[in-house]
Formats: sequence, structure tokens, C-alpha cells
Amino acid sequence: MSVIRLTKEFSFEMAHFLPGYDGLCSNVHGHSYLLHVTVAGSPSDDPSSPKFGMVMDFSDLKKIVGEEVVGRLDHALMVRRGSVDPSSVEPITRRLVEVDYQPTCENMLVDFAGRISRRLPCGVSLVSLRLNETATSFAEWRAEDNA
Repeated sequence: MSVIRLTKEFSFEMAHFLPGYDGLCSNVHGHSYLLHVTVAGSPSDDPSSPKFGMVMDFSDLKKIVGEEVVGRLDHALMVRRGSVDPSSVEPITRRLVEVDYQPTCENMLVDFAGRISRRLPCGVSLVSLRLNETATSFAEWRAEDNA
């Protein structure tokens, strides 16, 4: 049976800052993120299945990534837990996301990989993630590098 890769693209707007960083990113700033999610599996060979011929339905992948990443982070402010007093940012955002890591593109990919992988159907695996912070800057996570 052939293994096929599927990729779906997602976009979201999010702000963050990097406390302790020695450059401009120590200030609160935002990005228009573009996330590419690639999964792989063998298309269903069961003619009685509604997913016959599919690795997985793109709408199922959209639901998973929507719930685990986009829905949580779109128009949010992501901060490292303990770096700000949540009550101090209430006047500027109702969408504060605290994480246990420095909210870099690289660390976000590790987080996203775990969240997405746990939700994929049996027989489908996460192959790679690519997260663009800008039109010309991105980070990638690949399963082959993390086995």
C-alpha cells in the first residue's frame, strides 16, 4: 500500500514577547503566523468506508488543528508562565495564553507537534510542521529528526 502525505495550511494572528531576550523581541509584538501541517498514512482500501481512498479527511485535520492550535491562539497574547501578572494584562487582552516555555517559534512547534499527534486517527502520523512568523522567516519540526 502506498503512503501519501497530506498538507493543510492554517493562519492565525498572535502576540508574544521573549522576556530576557537581548533584542527587540523582548517587547510585546505580534505576527501573522502561517502553519503548514503535514501528515502521512495509507489511503483507506475499504470500499464500504466513507473515507475510502483517503488518508484522512481534510476537514478532520482542520478540526484537530483548529481546536489544538488556532482556536487557542488566534488573537491571543502568549507569555511564559510567571513572566507577567495576568491581572495586569486584563485591560489589553482577554486572551492570555500562559505556557511553560519561552514562546519562541521553535518551542511552539514542539508544543504543537505533541498536541496534534495525540489527536490523529490510527494509522496517520504527523510528518512535519512549518511555522512562518513572517513571510521570510520560519521554523520547522520534522518527525524524522525527533524519533
